[in-house]
Amino acid sequence: MTIGLALVAAAPLSAAKPRAAVPDAAPARGLPDNQIAPLSLEKLKAGEALLAQGKAQEATDQFEAALAADPRNRQAYIGMARAAEADGLPGKAVRFYREALAIEPNDLSTLELQGVAMVERGAKARAEANLERVKTLCAGPCPQADRLAAAIARGPKTPVEQTAKLDTGAKANAAKPDESED
Repeated sequence: MTIGLALVAAAPLSAAKPRAAVPDAAPARGLPDNQIAPLSLEKLKAGEALLAQGKAQEATDQFEAALAADPRNRQAYIGMARAAEADGLPGKAVRFYREALAIEPNDLSTLELQGVAMVERGAKARAEANLERVKTLCAGPCPQADRLAAAIARGPKTPVEQTAKLDTGAKANAAKPDESED
Protein backbone atom coordinates (compact mmCIF):
# COMPACT_ATOMS: atom_id res chain seq x y z
CA MET A 1 0.00 0.00 0.00
CA THR A 2 2.83 2.39 0.73
CA ILE A 3 4.34 1.84 -2.71
CA GLY A 4 1.12 2.93 -4.47
CA LEU A 5 0.88 6.06 -2.34
CA ALA A 6 4.51 6.87 -3.02
CA LEU A 7 3.93 6.71 -6.78
CA VAL A 8 0.92 9.00 -6.59
CA ALA A 9 2.77 11.44 -4.38
CA ALA A 10 5.77 11.45 -6.73
CA ALA A 11 3.69 12.47 -9.76
CA PRO A 12 4.32 16.08 -10.74
CA LEU A 13 1.52 18.55 -10.12
CA SER A 14 1.56 19.58 -13.79
CA ALA A 15 0.26 16.14 -14.70
CA ALA A 16 -2.99 16.88 -12.89
CA LYS A 17 -3.59 20.16 -14.72
CA PRO A 18 -5.64 20.14 -17.92
CA ARG A 19 -3.67 20.71 -21.09
CA ALA A 20 -4.89 23.95 -22.58
CA ALA A 21 -2.26 23.91 -25.33
CA VAL A 22 -3.40 20.60 -26.81
CA PRO A 23 -5.63 21.23 -29.84
CA ASP A 24 -9.02 19.61 -29.98
CA ALA A 25 -9.39 16.53 -32.12
CA ALA A 26 -10.76 16.99 -35.61
CA PRO A 27 -14.54 17.46 -35.54
CA ALA A 28 -16.56 14.30 -35.97
CA ARG A 29 -18.07 13.37 -39.30
CA GLY A 30 -21.78 13.83 -39.57
CA LEU A 31 -21.73 17.29 -38.03
CA PRO A 32 -22.52 20.37 -40.15
CA ASP A 33 -19.77 21.43 -42.52
CA ASN A 34 -20.35 25.17 -42.27
CA GLN A 35 -17.36 25.77 -39.98
CA ILE A 36 -14.36 24.00 -41.47
CA ALA A 37 -10.95 24.14 -39.79
CA PRO A 38 -8.75 26.86 -41.34
CA LEU A 39 -5.90 24.43 -42.05
CA SER A 40 -8.32 22.22 -43.96
CA LEU A 41 -9.44 25.18 -46.08
CA GLU A 42 -5.82 26.12 -46.76
CA LYS A 43 -5.00 22.59 -47.96
CA LEU A 44 -8.20 22.54 -50.04
CA LYS A 45 -7.17 25.72 -51.88
CA ALA A 46 -3.68 24.31 -52.49
CA GLY A 47 -5.21 21.10 -53.87
CA GLU A 48 -7.56 23.00 -56.18
CA ALA A 49 -4.65 25.06 -57.53
CA LEU A 50 -2.60 21.92 -58.20
CA LEU A 51 -5.56 20.21 -59.87
CA ALA A 52 -6.02 23.24 -62.13
CA GLN A 53 -2.37 22.82 -63.15
CA GLY A 54 -3.01 19.18 -64.06
CA LYS A 55 -1.08 17.78 -61.09
CA ALA A 56 -3.67 15.27 -59.90
CA GLN A 57 -1.42 13.26 -57.57
CA GLU A 58 -0.06 16.34 -55.80
CA ALA A 59 -3.61 17.68 -55.55
CA THR A 60 -4.76 14.40 -54.03
CA ASP A 61 -2.07 14.74 -51.35
CA GLN A 62 -3.36 18.21 -50.45
CA PHE A 63 -6.99 17.04 -50.40
CA GLU A 64 -6.02 14.16 -48.11
CA ALA A 65 -4.27 16.64 -45.80
CA ALA A 66 -7.42 18.79 -45.83
CA LEU A 67 -9.49 15.79 -44.77
CA ALA A 68 -6.99 14.88 -42.06
CA ALA A 69 -7.34 18.41 -40.68
CA ASP A 70 -11.14 18.31 -40.84
CA PRO A 71 -13.08 15.27 -42.10
CA ARG A 72 -16.23 17.40 -42.56
CA ASN A 73 -14.68 19.23 -45.53
CA ARG A 74 -16.91 17.84 -48.26
CA GLN A 75 -15.24 20.06 -50.86
CA ALA A 76 -12.04 18.08 -50.20
CA TYR A 77 -13.92 14.86 -51.00
CA ILE A 78 -15.17 16.48 -54.20
CA GLY A 79 -11.59 17.50 -54.98
CA MET A 80 -10.45 13.92 -54.43
CA ALA A 81 -13.17 12.76 -56.82
CA ARG A 82 -12.16 15.30 -59.47
CA ALA A 83 -8.51 14.20 -59.13
CA ALA A 84 -9.57 10.56 -59.55
CA GLU A 85 -11.50 11.52 -62.68
CA ALA A 86 -8.43 13.35 -64.00
CA ASP A 87 -6.49 10.11 -63.50
CA GLY A 88 -9.19 8.21 -65.45
CA LEU A 89 -10.61 6.46 -62.38
CA PRO A 90 -14.38 7.11 -62.37
CA GLY A 91 -15.08 4.25 -59.96
CA LYS A 92 -12.86 5.86 -57.36
CA ALA A 93 -14.50 9.22 -58.09
CA VAL A 94 -17.95 7.74 -57.41
CA ARG A 95 -16.77 6.61 -53.97
CA PHE A 96 -15.42 10.06 -53.08
CA TYR A 97 -18.64 11.71 -54.26
CA ARG A 98 -20.50 9.26 -52.00
CA GLU A 99 -18.40 10.47 -49.05
CA ALA A 100 -19.29 14.10 -49.88
CA LEU A 101 -22.96 13.17 -50.15
CA ALA A 102 -22.80 11.49 -46.73
CA ILE A 103 -22.09 14.97 -45.34
CA GLU A 104 -24.66 16.84 -47.47
CA PRO A 105 -27.07 14.39 -49.17
CA ASN A 106 -29.01 17.09 -51.04
CA ASP A 107 -26.08 18.76 -52.82
CA LEU A 108 -27.34 18.99 -56.41
CA SER A 109 -23.91 19.61 -57.93
CA THR A 110 -22.37 16.61 -56.20
CA LEU A 111 -25.29 14.39 -57.22
CA GLU A 112 -24.78 15.56 -60.81
CA LEU A 113 -21.01 14.96 -60.73
CA GLN A 114 -21.48 11.54 -59.17
CA GLY A 115 -24.04 10.68 -61.84
CA VAL A 116 -21.63 11.70 -64.61
CA ALA A 117 -18.89 9.56 -63.00
CA MET A 118 -21.36 6.66 -62.89
CA VAL A 119 -22.01 7.11 -66.61
CA GLU A 120 -18.26 6.97 -67.24
CA ARG A 121 -18.08 3.84 -65.12
CA GLY A 122 -20.87 2.26 -67.16
CA ALA A 123 -23.45 2.33 -64.36
CA LYS A 124 -26.25 3.91 -66.37
CA ALA A 125 -29.06 2.70 -64.07
CA ARG A 126 -27.36 4.21 -61.01
CA ALA A 127 -26.80 7.46 -62.91
CA GLU A 128 -30.50 7.51 -63.80
CA ALA A 129 -31.32 7.06 -60.10
CA ASN A 130 -29.17 10.12 -59.37
CA LEU A 131 -31.01 12.00 -62.11
CA GLU A 132 -34.38 11.17 -60.52
CA ARG A 133 -33.10 12.34 -57.15
CA VAL A 134 -31.85 15.62 -58.66
CA LYS A 135 -35.22 16.15 -60.35
CA THR A 136 -36.99 15.48 -57.04
CA LEU A 137 -34.84 18.04 -55.23
CA CYS A 138 -35.22 20.73 -57.90
CA ALA A 139 -38.29 22.90 -57.58
CA GLY A 140 -38.23 24.36 -61.09
CA PRO A 141 -35.83 24.41 -64.01
CA CYS A 142 -32.71 22.53 -63.05
CA PRO A 143 -29.44 22.82 -65.01
CA GLN A 144 -27.88 19.98 -62.98
CA ALA A 145 -30.64 17.62 -64.12
CA ASP A 146 -30.30 18.80 -67.72
CA ARG A 147 -26.52 18.25 -67.77
CA LEU A 148 -26.82 14.83 -66.12
CA ALA A 149 -29.55 13.77 -68.56
CA ALA A 150 -27.30 14.85 -71.45
CA ALA A 151 -24.38 12.84 -70.02
CA ILE A 152 -26.58 9.76 -69.67
CA ALA A 153 -27.82 10.13 -73.25
CA ARG A 154 -24.25 10.61 -74.52
CA GLY A 155 -22.85 7.62 -72.63
CA PRO A 156 -19.29 7.08 -71.48
CA LYS A 157 -16.52 9.07 -73.17
CA THR A 158 -14.19 6.08 -72.91
CA PRO A 159 -15.22 2.48 -73.52
CA VAL A 160 -16.48 0.88 -70.31
CA GLU A 161 -14.07 -2.04 -70.64
CA GLN A 162 -11.13 0.37 -70.78
CA THR A 163 -12.42 2.28 -67.75
CA ALA A 164 -12.75 -0.94 -65.74
CA LYS A 165 -9.19 -1.87 -66.67
CA LEU A 166 -7.97 1.54 -65.53
CA ASP A 167 -9.74 1.22 -62.18
CA THR A 168 -8.38 -2.27 -61.47
CA GLY A 169 -5.29 -2.32 -63.67
CA ALA A 170 -3.22 -0.07 -61.45
CA LYS A 171 -3.57 -2.54 -58.56
CA ALA A 172 -2.83 -5.56 -60.75
CA ASN A 173 0.19 -3.95 -62.40
CA ALA A 174 1.63 -3.00 -59.03
CA ALA A 175 1.47 -6.64 -57.94
CA LYS A 176 3.19 -8.05 -61.06
CA PRO A 177 6.99 -8.10 -61.18
CA ASP A 178 8.58 -6.28 -64.09
CA GLU A 179 9.38 -8.80 -66.82
CA SER A 180 12.49 -8.03 -68.82
CA GLU A 181 14.21 -10.05 -71.48
CA ASP A 182 17.89 -10.87 -71.08
